[in-house]
Amino acid sequence: MMKQIQTIILISILLILGCQDKKQKTNKELASIDFLRGDLALCGGTDFGEVEFSLSCKFSTQETFNLAISLLHSFEYEEAEKAFVKVIDEDPNCPMAYWGVLMSNYHTIWFKPSEEVLKKGHKILTIAESLPKTEREADYLEAIGYIYKDWDKIDHKTRQKKMELKMEENYLKYSEDTEAAIFYALALKSTADKKDKQYLNEKKAGKILESIFPDQPNHPGIAHYIIHNYDKPELAHMALGPARRYAEIAPSSAHALHMPSHIFTRLGLWEESIKSNVYSASAAQCYAQEVEMDGVWANEIHAIGYLVYAYLQKGDNENARKQHEYLQTIYNVNPQNLPAISYPFAAIPVRIVLENRQWSEAANLELHDSEVDWSEFPWQKSILHFGRAIGSAHNGDIKSTQKEIEILKVLKQELLDKDEKYYANQVMIKIKSSEAWLNLAIGDHEAAIALMNEAADMEDNSEKHGVTPGEVLPARELLGDMLLALDKPKEALEAYELNLKGKPNRFNGIYGAAIASKQMGDQELAKQYFKMLIELSEGSNSKRPELIEATIYVNEQNV
Repeated sequence: MMKQIQTIILISILLILGCQDKKQKTNKELASIDFLRGDLALCGGTDFGEVEFSLSCKFSTQETFNLAISLLHSFEYEEAEKAFVKVIDEDPNCPMAYWGVLMSNYHTIWFKPSEEVLKKGHKILTIAESLPKTEREADYLEAIGYIYKDWDKIDHKTRQKKMELKMEENYLKYSEDTEAAIFYALALKSTADKKDKQYLNEKKAGKILESIFPDQPNHPGIAHYIIHNYDKPELAHMALGPARRYAEIAPSSAHALHMPSHIFTRLGLWEESIKSNVYSASAAQCYAQEVEMDGVWANEIHAIGYLVYAYLQKGDNENARKQHEYLQTIYNVNPQNLPAISYPFAAIPVRIVLENRQWSEAANLELHDSEVDWSEFPWQKSILHFGRAIGSAHNGDIKSTQKEIEILKVLKQELLDKDEKYYANQVMIKIKSSEAWLNLAIGDHEAAIALMNEAADMEDNSEKHGVTPGEVLPARELLGDMLLALDKPKEALEAYELNLKGKPNRFNGIYGAAIASKQMGDQELAKQYFKMLIELSEGSNSKRPELIEATIYVNEQNV
């Protein structure tokens, strides 16, 4: 009997020592991870929507955990991680808090995680997998685990697909778990084929989200992901309700204030887009001040990109240029070297001069002076060289146009070398458009029209990236401009009208359609388009000459 008692005591001591050793090991591993910590910077308050996510961690952490999930659903990634880490600090054995940090570091639908992020994530995953957990928690961890496991052996797209399939399994397995449904919808968006014009993934995700939205009208993720999945010309009208609702659900989030403008842009609702991005930029400024950020927050730059686009479509050059002047004062942006920063830095000055047909200014554009390492962003750099090529071609500067086209070809090859086929295709559209206007400049009209048609077809079959509100000049609109220049108003009108179906209420598209109608002798149609242009610019105090022309024409027709 004594021996049995001694054996039991010995086993108990070994178990205690083993647990202590394991706890010490876990603490040591936690200390080696560069977690984001600190007080939450919630400049606009704590109103990020309503989320209830049941879990097996300490009850005292539930409120913080739900806030963290709300932040995550609005892509407030830094603050979400800090909130999840607060849960870890209070309950180091909470596996879902580690899952939350992993989700906060994986920016699902944007860009591939860096090597630094993947190494950090792998450490966190290892700790989480060693902890006791429910079957549901294990399934959630397995899904995100595909992103961080074997990242140096398996390509990113394959790992994304594995995560999506596991989230589908979770969605079917836990039919009462709306979070599983919502995160599955997000995973579907992350693996959507940009060439799929039937939008199979997006429609599937949208249907799931729409089915649960009535029961959870204040959930931030549902409205947010409906917007992302329906951010397409053919689908945008289905997201207008959620878009108008999202800012009300999560008014403390700069991203939530901005995201509705994706749908407003698709539908040509410029006043709503302007309002959305003014609020978003202001919230982003507030956040940067609260965390004492060295420089400007990236979310503000992203909002400004959409804001300038909306101003230009109302013919409001004054406000567009004010935003550009402010942008020129910005050197340091956080986080650094994000595509969401480099894109507006490159696109905004090009948009302003091309939309206003300022060809000499376009031909002499320069890259924005900032901490951005432009060698990392061939696609964004291509926007500048496209602007220079189009400006030079309109000025009849053949040599400069050829030089810019050669630079575009080099940038395209850089992207192909990185296996960035989508971005390479975007540059190819710019190459063909530039070559089209080069051929027009040298008098080869047939080749010019053929190349411009090719560029327009390529663009129509390509998906717009989320960092951009739209092309700096749509290829089919450029085709309309070319056909007008060649005295082909009927064909030009067809090009403008087709472009306006997918990109409604574009200032230059409506103006081009009015001029084409006028040249065809269709005075009534020309009057309709000119009136549309006047109504579009209402309240903008625009001094664009196209509006003066429109007003004169409409007045003459009314006499």
